[in-house]
Amino acid sequence: MDLHGKRALVVGLARTGLATVKFLKEKGSIVSTSEMKSEEEMKEVLQRLKELSVSTEWGGHTMKNFLHQDIIILSPGVDPALEPIQKALDKGIQVISEMELAYQFIHIPIIAITGTNGKTTTTLLIGEMLKEEGKKAGVGGNVGEPLILFAEGGDQWEILVVEVSSFQLEGIENFRPRCSVLLNITEDHLDRYSKYEDYIEAKIRIFKNQGFEDIAILNQDDPIVMRYEERVRAKKFFFSLKEKVEEGASSNGKEIFLKLKGLEEAYDLSQSPLKGIHNVENMMAAIIAARLFGSSKGAIERVLNRFRGLEHRLEFVREIEGVSYYNDSKGTNVGSVAKSLQSFQEPVILIAGGKDKNTDLHPLKELIQGRVRRMILIGEAKERMARELGPLTDTVMAGTLEEAVLLAHRTAKRGEVILLSPACSSFDMFKNYKERGNVFKEAVLRLENPS
Repeated sequence: MDLHGKRALVVGLARTGLATVKFLKEKGSIVSTSEMKSEEEMKEVLQRLKELSVSTEWGGHTMKNFLHQDIIILSPGVDPALEPIQKALDKGIQVISEMELAYQFIHIPIIAITGTNGKTTTTLLIGEMLKEEGKKAGVGGNVGEPLILFAEGGDQWEILVVEVSSFQLEGIENFRPRCSVLLNITEDHLDRYSKYEDYIEAKIRIFKNQGFEDIAILNQDDPIVMRYEERVRAKKFFFSLKEKVEEGASSNGKEIFLKLKGLEEAYDLSQSPLKGIHNVENMMAAIIAARLFGSSKGAIERVLNRFRGLEHRLEFVREIEGVSYYNDSKGTNVGSVAKSLQSFQEPVILIAGGKDKNTDLHPLKELIQGRVRRMILIGEAKERMARELGPLTDTVMAGTLEEAVLLAHRTAKRGEVILLSPACSSFDMFKNYKERGNVFKEAVLRLENPS
């Protein structure tokens, strides 16, 4: 891709957008940028943009700016359905994601991981397993470094492990991972997609350019994943918690059994700090990928026994008088909350709610009826959640997350679990899921000495 002298517009100016601007400038492009947020909201990037001498429009996107470009690059999260982007496409202007741009300048194998839940954990696990073997593995994409920072990395890397979101996959043309991993698909981002099928189609674009010599790792237990299995041309490996697989990994929850190209191995999970059945799925997918790309059994076992998982994802906070507190603020969709609830045998007091994503709550009904002794609802979605799920268990509402923690603490019994797992995004009350998780943890840590 020759970018020299091309008029290039970068849409979205968070970390990825800035890295893209710098890359394009180095390639000799005539770069401009467009950002929905105001200058006041984006103070932290203003100085960087001045240093790069780039013209920027703030607080919205003007049609004229978009139609005067040779190429438009979208940062993750920018909706391609925006009118100026659609008009640019109608005019024949190339519109791609930052991930697609980066791919044009990457000449080493890519392992790409997507799914509604578990992407980050699986990406980091695979990266650690390869590094433990001594591989020069770069880890980035939707987690860590933007993919554009790995473009033209010379011999610094020999393989890249990349988390990719549905938003990033919408803007690909030639992006072709050597190995694709699809962990699961459940309803999410219906505040962005007009229908569930559009979200599914975006996810399975990960296989779009793969051929027979490439690799695909699929969740055999996920009905949506398996519905689209026939559209995958790559060599397929499966993982399952329910049955043995022909090629891939299966598990009884205590061990993972690997069958790969005539090799059969067992991995003991008794020392693993990762909790929850969803993490067993993540570990199965990671083991298949790492083993296929040169990690030894010993290297994989060392990582499994030390990897502690992600902050804000089923994160143990503390125990008070026999009650365990877990922060699952990253549980921003129904499928994620379902997996978290399935991870506990103990009765749960569930704190849920936040900014409504308009997803179907029905998959939670049986779990709430069977496992949740009490539900405390917060945020914008609390009324709808109370209507649809409230009758299934003892349900109350709280004005703030701190109030919800106090209510849970006062009514919890020894042997129970208090779980923050919202099934919603955080933007009605918090800057992001991390801030929400930190507020929860701080409230829990204050409980012994309430002010």
